[in-house]
Amino acid sequence: MTTYLIREMPPSERPRERLQRHGASALSDAELIAILLRTGVKGQSAVQLAQELLKSHSLGELVSVPLEALAKTRGVGRTKAIQLKAAFELAARLSRPRERTSVSTPAEAVAVVRDEMRSLDREEFRVLLLNTKNGLIRVAQVSRGSLNASIVEPREVFKDAIAASAASMILTHNHPSGDPTPSSEDIAITKRLVKAGELLNIAVLDHIILGQRTTGREQDYVSLKELGLM
Repeated sequence: MTTYLIREMPPSERPRERLQRHGASALSDAELIAILLRTGVKGQSAVQLAQELLKSHSLGELVSVPLEALAKTRGVGRTKAIQLKAAFELAARLSRPRERTSVSTPAEAVAVVRDEMRSLDREEFRVLLLNTKNGLIRVAQVSRGSLNASIVEPREVFKDAIAASAASMILTHNHPSGDPTPSSEDIAITKRLVKAGELLNIAVLDHIILGQRTTGREQDYVSLKELGLM
């Protein structure tokens, strides 16, 4: 069967080129669907095929059409139907409220980073960036150091926090030796970062040091806040 590609349309009518020039918001529903369809059928361009789909179903209804029914539509077929369903599902997921991991205790913070950090052979300094409700925005890597030290500059620590509009943060780093006992340098940099956070209105809630669980030790981390060293 002869097909008609979007690139065979006049340049001024091609949805992809229009999107590049004017942005996605400037395109009609049919043009956006045509980009996903890519090709039409004999006698119909992809845009015309999309218009036919929207005559049979509103955009809201089209989202709910079963895959098999969509695949049987003239000019669509299984591959295009799968592409459409995938795009619709992505749009639906974006519209759903996102539940963020809540980080309110040292144990919850450790649960976020333990799997990635406990087996590192070098010290790494990472920060958990939190919103106003202690929801985790993301974990940012600040520095990677040597076997027993990581170089931490306050401006690097807060750079990602400012970009993410974080309300607060939890500092974390690992001790490859396995002993999470804080050093004098750990305590000093923590106090320095707390003061910097006060100036930037970004609260430093805790500094957690990860080690390894050993005989006689109940947990593989220490919280400087719990130790009263903040």
